Amino acid sequence: MPNIVRFDCYEVDLVSGQLYKRGVRIPLRDKSLVLLTALLEHPGELVTRDELRRCLWRDDVFVDFDNNLNTVLGRLREALNDSAEHPRFIETLPKRGYRFIAEVHPVASPSADVAGRRARLLVLPFVNLTGDPGEEYFSDAMTDEIITAISALSHEHFGVIARTTAMHYKGSRKDVEQIGHELAVDYVVEGSVRRAEGRMAINIQLIQVKDQTHLFARKYDAEMSDVFTVQDCIAQTIATHIPFLAETVRARIANMTEHVRRNPTQDIVAYNLYLQGRFRMYRDVANAKQYFEQALARDPRFALAYDALAEYNFWAGFVGLIPPQEASSAGLWAALRALEIDNTLAETHALLGQFRKTLDYNWSEVQREMAVALELNPTSLLVKFRYALSALMPVGRLDEAVAELETVLDLDPLNLEARRWLGLMHWWRRDYDRAVEQARLVLAVDPNYPTAHVLVGVTRCAERKFDEAIPALRKCVELSKGTPVWLGWLGLGLAQSGNVAEARALLARLHAAAEQTYIPASCFAWIHLGLGELDEAFAWMNRAVDQRDPMMTPIKSYEFFDPLRSDPRFAVLLRKMNLEP
Repeated sequence: MPNIVRFDCYEVDLVSGQLYKRGVRIPLRDKSLVLLTALLEHPGELVTRDELRRCLWRDDVFVDFDNNLNTVLGRLREALNDSAEHPRFIETLPKRGYRFIAEVHPVASPSADVAGRRARLLVLPFVNLTGDPGEEYFSDAMTDEIITAISALSHEHFGVIARTTAMHYKGSRKDVEQIGHELAVDYVVEGSVRRAEGRMAINIQLIQVKDQTHLFARKYDAEMSDVFTVQDCIAQTIATHIPFLAETVRARIANMTEHVRRNPTQDIVAYNLYLQGRFRMYRDVANAKQYFEQALARDPRFALAYDALAEYNFWAGFVGLIPPQEASSAGLWAALRALEIDNTLAETHALLGQFRKTLDYNWSEVQREMAVALELNPTSLLVKFRYALSALMPVGRLDEAVAELETVLDLDPLNLEARRWLGLMHWWRRDYDRAVEQARLVLAVDPNYPTAHVLVGVTRCAERKFDEAIPALRKCVELSKGTPVWLGWLGLGLAQSGNVAEARALLARLHAAAEQTYIPASCFAWIHLGLGELDEAFAWMNRAVDQRDPMMTPIKSYEFFDPLRSDPRFAVLLRKMNLEP
């Protein structure tokens, strides 16, 4: 057997005893791995129960073999999202044994010959050498900027693992070889940064995974005012030292005299404030806004700061920090201002498309902005992500949305939000096994990711498996500290499961809260819908559409709307959202 084998979208490292699904490690107990290995050694062939007994337990070990084998096999099937009734991988041959029915392929080490495909490169999070935790935002920003700069050089020849996945290795003690196997990358960049008295010192090294050879190492010492030039220089140097690239490609990259990217601002203090805001955007969104506003006070023509301010408003409206209409209006203005200054920002065009969806339900404008974004930067993972969520999903083009998100996850496999959205697409496609599979992949990386628990909950509700659904929904509410939007989903699940008293208590709690703060109308609609109170549900859904509540966007795909689709009131909702003539 080779050291690594692949079947479907899974890889098994038989040396380290680890199972991966598209780069994400799936927890697997020892005996389940032994069982999987025994089956993989004989693909397509019967492996008898007696043979498995000898593999799993020594002759002098006495166990309840049948029950224990069934337990081990059940855990393996759960890890692979497989089932005995409709097997994709492990077929049961009654009273005889089991057969692995999927095609199994040996996998060369990611460090081996990469001919016939793009090389893959990972920039590990830069190490902050100042000793000051307050400087972490700058080392993280340098990681992000170098990733962006390298990606812009020659995307047709090599792929760069996205920032979201790279940041999962921040502070990791894993060695280069292990990381290379986990992400199937050929080259790894390590770096460190120190800032002091207006200067920065950056150390860079490029490592080839297959033999951990250091292809180059260099130190950059420069004024902070030269940060953008240094970032482009580092990116060019890394690219020109990748042996996989043809000599002509490396020469072209080395001879680039123009900046790959436009300098976003000449005010280094404004840039510093912008970086601090970006650092907080996904950690503490409520406190990110002030940094963008301070940056713009210093440089009113800082387009990226306007883009960041627009994105802040998008997320603040999505999670219910502020009413969606108010958030979208402010975000639309900021995005338009960014594009007025720099109309080449692909991600901002895609963000503008998202606001056109939320504010106007103007699908032609959504498509136009997304088309511009894809033309400006067809390889941008963020553009593809926004295209899937705002241009494809709302109009019911779910298969295309799935394809876009899978493209994103190829270079960003640990992007938990993209993976969660992929799970939601499968839920809306009524592919419940795959929906839960994506949720479990997220939870394997972060067991406390709130919205992955919601994904499990709503999917199990659709399957009427309330014993699994309700605990998952409660867990999300607990982890999100009672964020109102998730209370609505919990209320729906409680009502559907027959727990009417608690659903009504939750409804009363939301009404009381609404006297003090904004509560999305969909929260009330979902609970009334679960209780079978259709008049109240439609009234709240109409209000949700008018308020631009983002929970109404998948109206064409929610499975719990299926019994309502023949109701004339439902057609009214679709027309208000410009989804039907």
